[in-house]
Amino acid sequence: AIFGADVPVTEEQITVWCLLGKKAGDNTQVLALAEELGWTYEVKHVSARPWELLPHLCLGVTLAGIDRGASSPLEAPWPDLVITAGRRNEPVARWIKRQSGGRTRLVHLGRPWANFPEWDLIVTTPQYFLPRLSNVRHNTLPLHRLSPDQLEPEAAALRDSLADLPRPWIAVLLGGDSGKFVFTPGKAARLGALCSRMARESGGSLLVTDSPRTPTGPGDALAQQLRAPHSYHRWGSPEPNPYRGLLALADAFVVTGESMSMLGEAAAMGRPLFIFDLGDRDGRWWARPHDWGYKPLSHRVAMRWGPPRMRRDIGRIQDALVDSGRADWLSERTVTAAAEKAAATPGSERVPGSTETELAQSAEAVRQLVTPR
Repeated sequence: AIFGADVPVTEEQITVWCLLGKKAGDNTQVLALAEELGWTYEVKHVSARPWELLPHLCLGVTLAGIDRGASSPLEAPWPDLVITAGRRNEPVARWIKRQSGGRTRLVHLGRPWANFPEWDLIVTTPQYFLPRLSNVRHNTLPLHRLSPDQLEPEAAALRDSLADLPRPWIAVLLGGDSGKFVFTPGKAARLGALCSRMARESGGSLLVTDSPRTPTGPGDALAQQLRAPHSYHRWGSPEPNPYRGLLALADAFVVTGESMSMLGEAAAMGRPLFIFDLGDRDGRWWARPHDWGYKPLSHRVAMRWGPPRMRRDIGRIQDALVDSGRADWLSERTVTAAAEKAAATPGSERVPGSTETELAQSAEAVRQLVTPR
């Protein structure tokens, strides 16, 4: 029987709502957990208004911050379980629980703004500094269900177009600005030069793809430095996005370190992973014009004066990957070793990752929450 339900039901009758918002990384985690549970689930798209933060802070449990006409209907019968991620969806999840009379269980992925007791379970990762509590589960990487086997349809569609490029195939996954990490043209040019050298020394080629967060300037600067065989998919081009196919086909990965989703998905592929640090080494941040942008400046304010649980440092995930041996840094000092490691990869067995175990354990924690034994 479902815990808290008035009428006993079987697991096949459990109803699950997945709240999806604008961030692809959050949505990937929500859907991964729902699919791992194996229960039937319903997707609810939430469209937040530009001013959603104001009612969120002032009113708390409310739908005032979303565009209900552009969002999925939210009406009874209310679900047994809601899985959500991201600040914009928090008031919606709590509103659903209130409408259900408190019966609906809430699972939040990441870092919540609301107080911890508002959530039945929080599944988090190191960059959020969350405490050790009975309703907080700590994983090392974001959740996802991607594996080379599951990505084979995308790999098959892409494989022929890459046939003329020499191996090893080195996928270069580009993100953008996030917190203290700012992707400038100068950093992009340095990354392009490093990747080109890595490809030349390994005898391979570069499979580059950027993302919606990649600024045009850095993308152009990187493209100008590609002096090895390569393909480069720019976001917004008419060709299909090759990202999922590249995950399955690549012999090695270079990832800009600000994206925890790309780091987690690349790490799960069991191939050598190299992280390019978008951070700035010089501590005199005020002397760098790009550090006066909204994202880096608000990050510094939050890290300096915000409460501990509102802080965020993706560098903690990068360090955990490197310290555990699941990734290496890519720099002028390490590029030759990276090329040698990539050159040895084609034809070798993949090294299993830990993300599958963490996903299974997270799903089991949800099952115990909804159907305690």
